[in-house]
Amino acid sequence: MIRLLHVVGILNAAIWFGAAVFFTFGVGPAFFSKDMLALLGRPHAGAAAQVVLERYFLLHLICTVVALAHLITEAVYLGRPFWRWTLALLVGILLLNCVGAYGLQPKLRALHRTMHGVGTPPQMRAGAGQSFGLWHGVSQGFNLAVVAGVLVHLLRVTQPPEDPGRWR
Repeated sequence: MIRLLHVVGILNAAIWFGAAVFFTFGVGPAFFSKDMLALLGRPHAGAAAQVVLERYFLLHLICTVVALAHLITEAVYLGRPFWRWTLALLVGILLLNCVGAYGLQPKLRALHRTMHGVGTPPQMRAGAGQSFGLWHGVSQGFNLAVVAGVLVHLLRVTQPPEDPGRWR
């Protein structure tokens, strides 16, 4: 049972990290590549990216819940004390994702509609474009922090169960 628990933790962290890296450096930029923009145009490429982002945040939320359940199960089943540092890391990742999914993404979606709305006056488009750039940068910063946090979590769960090391 201990090995299975260890494998579940590693598998969740590996899938989580792999998906985060793949989306951040592969899928996300592909929506704004020359070929995609030629195919869809900027407004539709941005709208399509927002649809995929919803799934991306859902994946993060699911993996965070699995990681927290794994941490609790390890503590209860193996009789270990909670790893406070790891718990803080996972809660931090969860908070960043919730802010991104439920705070930043709706704001970015509304700004995107304003920027590309048919009846939107040029001054509103320009203002929405500037705001979008700022909030998109904040969102990207949060995402990079989450990817780094997930990497740290992956490194933590790949430690042998007998040697938790400094990750407490």
